[in-house]
Amino acid sequence: MIAGSSPISSVVAAPANGSRWLAVLADVTRSRSALAGSFILVVLLLTTLLGPLVWTVDPVAVDLTQRFSVPVWAEGGAWLHPLGTDNLGRDVLARLLNGARISLLVAFSTVIVSMLVGVTLGVVSGYFGGHVDSVVMRIGDIFLAYPFMLLTISIIAILGPSLVNLILVLALSDWVTYARTIRGSVLSVKTREFVTAAHAIGSSHTYIIGRHILPNVMAPVLVLGTVRAANYIIWESGLSFLGMGVPPPTATWGMMLAEGRNYILNAGWLITLPGIAIMLTILSINLLGDGLRDVFDPRLKRTLK
Repeated sequence: MIAGSSPISSVVAAPANGSRWLAVLADVTRSRSALAGSFILVVLLLTTLLGPLVWTVDPVAVDLTQRFSVPVWAEGGAWLHPLGTDNLGRDVLARLLNGARISLLVAFSTVIVSMLVGVTLGVVSGYFGGHVDSVVMRIGDIFLAYPFMLLTISIIAILGPSLVNLILVLALSDWVTYARTIRGSVLSVKTREFVTAAHAIGSSHTYIIGRHILPNVMAPVLVLGTVRAANYIIWESGLSFLGMGVPPPTATWGMMLAEGRNYILNAGWLITLPGIAIMLTILSINLLGDGLRDVFDPRLKRTLK
């Protein structure tokens, strides 16, 4: 019997469906924190994508005659460099826009890679159990036992700093977070009646996982991915600050902080502006994650106004 064509399968199907996700979307639109976070994040994304089309200044172009040009709001500032220049005469606005692309690319790419690895291993571990579960979880314990930042720095020191290596290292260091989260949800869902009925009519493991398990366990992982994205931006900035992130001359927010700290007294905008950019980005992601948590978790869900 082909489970996908059986009339019984439609009866025992998991309760997750299109109407449920529409209801979730409606709840998200009523969450003030989710709307505020989404608005700020959309503005940042549009600025990151469209900014370089409007402001075409090369972020790595050196002009020593324009060193430490002050921002336009300060006395002596000019619209030639609206946010000023750094110690090498490089335009701060262009570097902020380039740093935004790097930070958002690292955050979203790391979420995707670590989520794919973590969800796959977590579902396999929770669904099959036994020796498979033991092996996956013990591997996860090894990763958790090693300090995250030390593990990341050690691997980057071996592989060398680059954008691709940074994404892979962050994903490799954090996949266990997703695996443990989704494993617990799978252990609960796989004992439900609709999963038992799917087994009884001869559905394959692949069909049960894709049709019944995943739709009912992805909500907490999506919320977790939103929260972790903010952490990835902090870690990317921290590694770039230490010189272990994306190598120069590519501009990143962490590198701008590292270069500007020596001039904080006479050129405070060099460290203030990238700091504000990091703060706003993390704030928007955390607000969005807080709103999604309220929507997806019935135990934490508040009345949305």
